[in-house]
Amino acid sequence: MTVEFWFLIGAALVFWMQAGFAMVEAGFTRAKNAGNIIMKNLMDFCIGTVVFALLGYTIMMGEDTLFGLIGIPNMDLFGHFKEFIASPGNGDFTAASTFVFNLVFCATTATIVSGAMAERTKFSAYCIYSGVISLFIYPIEAHWIWGGGWLSQLGFHDYAGSTAIHMVGGIAALIGAAILGPRLGKYERDENGKVVKVNAFPGHNIVIGALGVFILWLGWYGFNGAAATTPSELASIFLTTTIAPAVATCTTMAFTWIKNGKPDVSMCLNASLAGLVGITAGCDALDAIGAAVVGVVSGMLVVIVVEVLDMKLHIDDPVGAVGVHMANGIWGTIAVGLLANPDAPAELSGLFYTGDFHQLGLQLLGFVSVAAYAAVMMVITFRIIKKTIGLRATAEEEIMGLDLTEHGLPSAYAGFAAAAEDYSAYGEDITVVTGDTPVAEAVEVKAVPSFGDAAIPQTGEAAKFTKVEIICKEARFEKLKRAMAKLGITGMTVTHVMGYGAQKGKPEYYRGVLIDSNLLPKIQVEVVVSAIPVRDVIETAKKALYTGHIGDGKIFVYDVENVVKIRTGEEGYDALQGDE
Repeated sequence: MTVEFWFLIGAALVFWMQAGFAMVEAGFTRAKNAGNIIMKNLMDFCIGTVVFALLGYTIMMGEDTLFGLIGIPNMDLFGHFKEFIASPGNGDFTAASTFVFNLVFCATTATIVSGAMAERTKFSAYCIYSGVISLFIYPIEAHWIWGGGWLSQLGFHDYAGSTAIHMVGGIAALIGAAILGPRLGKYERDENGKVVKVNAFPGHNIVIGALGVFILWLGWYGFNGAAATTPSELASIFLTTTIAPAVATCTTMAFTWIKNGKPDVSMCLNASLAGLVGITAGCDALDAIGAAVVGVVSGMLVVIVVEVLDMKLHIDDPVGAVGVHMANGIWGTIAVGLLANPDAPAELSGLFYTGDFHQLGLQLLGFVSVAAYAAVMMVITFRIIKKTIGLRATAEEEIMGLDLTEHGLPSAYAGFAAAAEDYSAYGEDITVVTGDTPVAEAVEVKAVPSFGDAAIPQTGEAAKFTKVEIICKEARFEKLKRAMAKLGITGMTVTHVMGYGAQKGKPEYYRGVLIDSNLLPKIQVEVVVSAIPVRDVIETAKKALYTGHIGDGKIFVYDVENVVKIRTGEEGYDALQGDE
């Protein structure tokens, strides 16, 4: 009872990973698609539950057919419920527990695909291919590995799913992203269609992405450890499941720091997941040294694959799903054949410890077979969807965001202002219409008569009105405000703005791609003066804002024709009294 109770707790931890995947995908993509991403991650579990319960589970765990290829489908879950929940499932666990556990694993396989195809996939198409993965792809290859099928009979070892889940999900992600095509504006091409520039699309909320990674790491202790039947086995799995991602993250931090001059935050988050994927197959078969080796390779591999995919093969994967799951799923599977220590709980003989090639051969056979099956099935699935209902959202829908066009959700962040998007980045052939009135008619232009020369009453001298506009760092605003008040300026307009200045010799990178511009929060202060000398305002502002570092700000000076105080109707010099 105690072992099965932990088994179900582990299943609950794996279910909680759905939240982690949703946060990573939402954080690594743009805000206008956050609601769509949450909906997809919700529905792949719900749709997966329906089809897995109807047929998928018995295909995976049913009585084996000839050659160990597929389980015999049955309806015992619905027709003989009392017998089903008490019948033997897998190993020491009942059928009910085994069903729940494999269901959450199945949902994980489907949700991996979502991130690589994010921001441009039709929601209806997503629902269909998610259902196909849960009904036909995962149950059959998982039967080969865990349901008594031919690979398990040969001795292939994939304890928690580097191949069965992560590699399969990663392959589906790669094929889907390649068939779907990149997001609009991601790659700029010349007249011959050759890519001449790769644009970075930074995720809108790396904090949410980081939260997702921590949720996934926690859930992974259930993912890898739920099937453990002894305390020593569970402790060994927890140890390797901790070491591998930690080493992978340190490796990626050092690698990107050396390569780009700064440690890459998003790639380090990917690296934690890559290390977890890499250790999943052999979490019970490797020792601490083996887990560390897996982590080093995973940390290097995820960076290389993400950057090659983006900058060489020009396949757009917004979250790095292919680098994390496919590449490291394959690596983790092979690592069992290389690094398995006979003293570990699984008692397997890895090549580096025993000189025995047998387990390595089985691991290679297993991943190649499963990869081939998954690839063929996903190509067929995506091609059929593309030819029938369509796989990709229209250009207009993609530009406006799938939250609005697919779900009628104006924003997933109601009450927060989003930065305006530069539609020109998508190409000249795309026009976004936001109203019915042409610009020439919508924006009325009128000539305003001159008010003539105003005069300062006390001196009779001609008054000159000047607007001084100051762009500065947020942190220096209070000092500027106090300096202006001391000078005699008691009225100003203050606006929070976003801006950037391109600094030569200081390139910034996002996931290895050069960022054209990095928008930073600034304060824009506007004052209009007449009696106070403009030079005094400028010098006071310079003194208050100067630090000697890049980004201190700029001051703009404009002539103003007239000033009108709305409350009193006063104009010119009189209108400024009490404000200047």
